[in-house]
Amino acid sequence: MLELVKSIRSIHILFFRKLMFDLDTILSLLNTSFLNQPLSIWLGFFTLISIVMAFDLGFLSRSDKAMSPKVSLCYSAFYIFLAILFGVWLTDHMGTEHSIDYFTAYVIELSLSLDNLFVMSVLLAYFKIPKKYQHRVLFWGIIGVLLMRGLMIGSGIAIIQSFDWILYVFAAFLIFTGGKMLLHSNKEEEEGSIKDSVLIRFFQNNLRCTKTFDGHKFFVWIPQKQDGPSLLHVTPLFLALLCIEFMDVVFALDSIPAVFAISHEPFVVYSSNIFAIIGLRSMYFAVVALLDRFKYMNFALSLVLIFIGGKVFYSGYFGEINHFVSLAITISLLVGGALFSVFKTRKEQGV
Repeated sequence: MLELVKSIRSIHILFFRKLMFDLDTILSLLNTSFLNQPLSIWLGFFTLISIVMAFDLGFLSRSDKAMSPKVSLCYSAFYIFLAILFGVWLTDHMGTEHSIDYFTAYVIELSLSLDNLFVMSVLLAYFKIPKKYQHRVLFWGIIGVLLMRGLMIGSGIAIIQSFDWILYVFAAFLIFTGGKMLLHSNKEEEEGSIKDSVLIRFFQNNLRCTKTFDGHKFFVWIPQKQDGPSLLHVTPLFLALLCIEFMDVVFALDSIPAVFAISHEPFVVYSSNIFAIIGLRSMYFAVVALLDRFKYMNFALSLVLIFIGGKVFYSGYFGEINHFVSLAITISLLVGGALFSVFKTRKEQGV
């Protein structure tokens, strides 16, 4: 009996030693630095985003029902509030300067997303997607956007770390893009270019596509002949989703260089992009209803891009611009553009 007790005690001691060893290993792993931050911070961030997206998928997208602009505004306010809370936490974790960079990048990315939402609305209208199914296309579209942005930001960080001069290329591209937007800011031309898109014609000509909808399905099996084999077809929902994903790659060519021109810190760059993107689906239904009132915002956005690009050259030759000043100028340009747009459209509509 005594021998049995000793054996059990030895087993317990070995078990707890192994448990403590495993805990120490796990804690050591969590404290390992990954892209300038402990791995635990990245895991915590992705856990938060996963919870938010699960809430969106399980609650907001649980039924095929169009979201009203009022409800859309409420959910948009929730996502903005969540982004602000994260920025406040970032102040305590990384310091004021990184937090200001986060807010600047977030505001710019959110503002540039207005154009993204306009293109989404044109695509959904082109494929005649019913309003009650639009939220499904937008949700999975934004999931794809999150994954692609992650890959593009990771690639951008690797390029900048190897070739720091590439920032001046990004800056020059931002100035060029801003100037082009300033001179050719025409929504009707953008709408026409989407309808005549080579990309859309390519998908329509090379994929087996249905002309009708089958509920909210992206894929359907259709028999070719009576009692014959069925072939997989894509519905207009999937075509719209594909086009949204490819169009986002084009938009990322503006937004990602803009964020890198603000901060080189991977966690700031990625988190600001992600928080701006996750609220796009709920924001869509409110923004689309108000697009006509903000049709002059492109002028303000073009000035922001020119300012951000110019800031890189100024910092390289004369010295860093104060982070508060940069944020203040960015917000002033965007708020000024919004107020001008509302005033101008009200005058045009005789309101």
